[in-house]
Amino acid sequence: MMADDSARPATRGTWRARWPRPGLAAARPALAGGAGPLPGDGLGMGLALRGKATARPPRAAARPGPGGGPPGRAPRPRPARRSPLAALVRLRERARRAWDRPLTAYYLILGGSVLITVLGLVMVYSASQIKALQSGLAPSFFFRKQLLAAVIGGLLMLAAVRLPIRAHRALAYPLLAVSVFLMCLVQVPGIGVAVNGNQNWISVGGPFQLQPSEFGKLALVLWGADLLARKHDKNLLGQWKHLLVPLVPAAFVLLGLIMLGGDMGTAIILTAVLFGLLWLAGAPTRLFVGVLGAAAVVGLVLIKTSANRMSRLACIGATDPGANDQCWQAVHGIYALANGGWFGSGLGASMEKWGELPEPHTDFIFAITGEELGLAGTLSVLALFAALGYAGIRVAGRTEDPFVRYAAGGVTTWITAQAVVNIGAVLGLLPIAGVPLPLFSYGGSALLPTMFAIGLLIAFARAEPGARAALAMRQPGVRWKTMRRRVKKRPSGER
Repeated sequence: MMADDSARPATRGTWRARWPRPGLAAARPALAGGAGPLPGDGLGMGLALRGKATARPPRAAARPGPGGGPPGRAPRPRPARRSPLAALVRLRERARRAWDRPLTAYYLILGGSVLITVLGLVMVYSASQIKALQSGLAPSFFFRKQLLAAVIGGLLMLAAVRLPIRAHRALAYPLLAVSVFLMCLVQVPGIGVAVNGNQNWISVGGPFQLQPSEFGKLALVLWGADLLARKHDKNLLGQWKHLLVPLVPAAFVLLGLIMLGGDMGTAIILTAVLFGLLWLAGAPTRLFVGVLGAAAVVGLVLIKTSANRMSRLACIGATDPGANDQCWQAVHGIYALANGGWFGSGLGASMEKWGELPEPHTDFIFAITGEELGLAGTLSVLALFAALGYAGIRVAGRTEDPFVRYAAGGVTTWITAQAVVNIGAVLGLLPIAGVPLPLFSYGGSALLPTMFAIGLLIAFARAEPGARAALAMRQPGVRWKTMRRRVKKRPSGER
């Protein structure tokens, strides 16, 4: 062993002499006096290590135990308590990072729309049973029709997700032409059907009816987005003539055909979509206010000339049915929400749906939801619509494609405005407009184009660069190929 140590190169001692190890100077006094060879001195270093003669720092004196008992370990310092404000800041940072992930909008749109549709099916079944029995039908009659519409709508949503953007743009003009043609057929005697005083329906055989004005919303969104995108590419949106023509005249044609049937609620939603498209296209404030003022004047004239619309306007905030029970529906909607309390009376236990509240499964299904599921159920529905609206705004704001921006903004405006009008009427904050709650109320004609529009949002959310990369990483085999590290092959005997 000594021979081996002495046979080491002479440069080792020279190297240690030039660059002594830290703490060597402090160790020399302790080893002086023949305690052993000094560490770091060639042969002495090896002997010192083998004989374990290296000096160690003295241990700290143990503290006496409690009550003067045997000594014990020193107590560990307690971690500092984190303030609630710091916890809130960390929670906000986590939420912000979660919102900024590439697939956040995709999951919000997909998950929110599916949850709203499923919950709507449950509430349609619960709210429509008594109505079906009063009409001499099976208790599940309306539910089965809504379920069939949801299945067809799911297929349409899947088709919208799979279609490329150029296919959506090519679909805009045929859809607009078909919608206008069907809306004209509504006014033909023997073809159009009047429901609750509004002639906006076409009978397609048996118990099924079609409302073409619902497809007119989707047609306006797609056609308007394609029109504005083409003018954006040619830098023509800075001129007010190109901004308004032919978008506004075409929208007025649709509005006129809808108002011929007396459906002012759908006309309000269509007007909101038009204003959303103009806003996204960068309409000047003066022009925007001018168009908004003209629409308000026309709407006021239409309300003044109709006794039914005037009575609905008078029922805002009403707590009594009034003379001739003109506010019966609005007041009983408030009664249903009040009966629900915090957590509701339970599914199927509503009292207002037993003939007290008109249209419990369509326009006022939100009131039945509040009565059976309580404030917790209504807040859940509001949260789902808020998440859907946020995701749509995010998709419209992050894209660089003008068509995607206008189409996503138009769809978001459509769904959000319709939800606000419906829920506002149930709460007594807005006049009853007769529009269904999107994805939630009974009605196949409203559900089909809405689910196709949701498919558009999902397709746009998937088309973001970050979302495409994240989805590609989740395909089978891609993660292993990209994350695998190359390891150098070792011989069989090496450990």
